[in-house]
Amino acid sequence: MEKPRRTPRPKQYEEEVINIGRVTKVTKGGRHFRFSATVVVGDKKGRVGLGTGKANEVPDAIKKAVQAATKNVINVSIVDERTIPHEAIGRQGASKVMLKPALKGTGVKAGGPVRSVLEMAGVKDVLSKSLGSNTKINTAHATLNALKAQRTVEEVALLRGKKVEEIL
Repeated sequence: MEKPRRTPRPKQYEEEVINIGRVTKVTKGGRHFRFSATVVVGDKKGRVGLGTGKANEVPDAIKKAVQAATKNVINVSIVDERTIPHEAIGRQGASKVMLKPALKGTGVKAGGPVRSVLEMAGVKDVLSKSLGSNTKINTAHATLNALKAQRTVEEVALLRGKKVEEIL
């Protein structure tokens, strides 16, 4: 009797590789090379995650990183399905990333890992500035921290026990 074939699930998240690094371990037998990969995953609708993985081969490292990233997915507050609610600064290590909401049609004014994280989160209009260290992994984490700090007007009103109109 033949086993029924499993149809592959459609991918829940899109993925983008931020960084691939070659890690060397020197032993008395010589050098051992491994690869570390940092990947950002997201559905471009307000959900984004970041993960790292290490393996002897690049594809395996990427696969591990994607698994780690899908476990670390967070929800991001997005206003008008295009920008962030307010200005925020995210920190990780010596990296600092400042994010500012932008007008419609501005686009994602960001580079490198910051751009990757914001695009995977589904942010379409935003201004950013990288302050401090430009390490790819820490910059990506700092961006994620800035996105975590975002609060919508409704969330702030609920926290303060007020109506939305009182805050606006």
